[in-house]
Amino acid sequence: MAQAKKAVSKTSKKQVSRSAPRAIPKTFQNYIGGKWIPSESGEMFENINPANTGDVIGRFPLSTSEDINAAVNAAQEAFDRWRKTPAPKRAELLFRLGEILIRNKDQYTADMTREMGKVLKEAGGDVQEAIDCTYYTAGEGRRLHGYTAPAEMRDKFAMCVRQPVGLCGLITPWNFPMAIPSWKLIPALVCGNTVVIKPAEDTPLSSYNLVKACEEAGIPPGVVNLVTGFGETVGAALTNHPALRLISFTGSTDTGRIVASACAERNAICSLEMGGKNAIIIMDDADIDLAIEGAIWGAFGTSGQRCTASSRLVVHKKVYRQFVSKMVEHTKALRVGNGADPRVDVGPVINADAVDKVIGYIDIGRNEDGATLSCGGKRLTRGDYANGFFIEPTVFSDATPDMRISQEEIFGPVTTIIPANSIEDAIQIANGVRYGLSAAIYTQNVNRAFQAMNELYTGIFYVNASTIGAEVHLPFGGTKATGNGHREAGTQVLDIFSEWKSVYVDFSGKLQRAQIDQLESAQ
Repeated sequence: MAQAKKAVSKTSKKQVSRSAPRAIPKTFQNYIGGKWIPSESGEMFENINPANTGDVIGRFPLSTSEDINAAVNAAQEAFDRWRKTPAPKRAELLFRLGEILIRNKDQYTADMTREMGKVLKEAGGDVQEAIDCTYYTAGEGRRLHGYTAPAEMRDKFAMCVRQPVGLCGLITPWNFPMAIPSWKLIPALVCGNTVVIKPAEDTPLSSYNLVKACEEAGIPPGVVNLVTGFGETVGAALTNHPALRLISFTGSTDTGRIVASACAERNAICSLEMGGKNAIIIMDDADIDLAIEGAIWGAFGTSGQRCTASSRLVVHKKVYRQFVSKMVEHTKALRVGNGADPRVDVGPVINADAVDKVIGYIDIGRNEDGATLSCGGKRLTRGDYANGFFIEPTVFSDATPDMRISQEEIFGPVTTIIPANSIEDAIQIANGVRYGLSAAIYTQNVNRAFQAMNELYTGIFYVNASTIGAEVHLPFGGTKATGNGHREAGTQVLDIFSEWKSVYVDFSGKLQRAQIDQLESAQ
């Protein structure tokens, strides 16, 4: 992931400016204890535009474990005051944050497209999701429901309430650089936790914008801390820090295993959201044109760089050839380019490593016996594409369920079409991967829709819609290797960032021993 980011030392700033015909990019800092400060290392890394690698967006701190220690100490100092702030008052600050996000949406959108590459309409949707999350979750500040229950004994009251977990480490990915940080940050804050955020090194500016907005909203110093840097140093220091009670991670399955193992070693809470290999089932009675729209959007939205991407299209054999023909036609019509151009449909992939991975899988697909490369398959390198990480939207057809391109997460603009003989066959194919995040079916038959809904073992399911498009008021997450059972978004996310406390109030004026007294009275 680090290939697209150039690390530069504190003393090399003048050298960089002499050797390149560009202005010195803006320098950013960490946010620790309510102050914007440089890293203890004094070194920086460059945030590069994946559509134009000559465009350096900014220089961010190349932080170390010392910076993580400072941020955790700041979070510790702020914790008692923040948890004792009434939840409705915490929520009022979050509503103010939502107003700031709305005011600055256009700027945040442009910044995100520049640093991540996704087209403007998608970047705007990313920012809007952060806005939606902020307003929705802030509303829980006047709820944060526990519940009461009847006690077993007379003159006794039983209830349960929520309490904050404590200090939380948030490790966020580059593909949704404001939405996913908000999914973690806002629930953590409304529950009374303090946090240290480590954003992806490819997209630190969007997290910076979110934290800067928190500062403007009046969230107290030390409650939110931001430390930038690379995963092997900053991420590892965060994951292993003994004072952090919870680590919330979104990213690759391989890294997620490392995070889970480190948390298990010190008995910390760990919330993981990882990969997907999502299928759209297209039945013989489907509205084919509608299904094509959903497949194109699901496969190539965000250049396929979504954990919910429609990377498998399982099509009934009766409409298979018709579907493949239309899918290829529509894929070839997609316009690839700089996401800042409103005419563009598909932007670049994130960095050089991503190019190598995606092209590597395309080569695997070419060599797998039986699969047909129906369109795409090349890196674009000429003209306007020369300085970016552009790959043609790619469709494989005639694939079998056991092929690597049908089983492994590619995370790029590549989708695989697999024929199916029946609804039962399609469901078996869709379930036949290690992941279980999202799935969809296109059909006009309500019985088939409910059959698929019941039988597909995923955390998200759509009928006559693509595999992408989750909303913040429903839980987000998956089964199997997609995660470890937690859910983000909805009210379910509160169970990650709060812990239950059961409370018993005995007003009988005597010792009551619950089950023991019941047993003795029965005898």
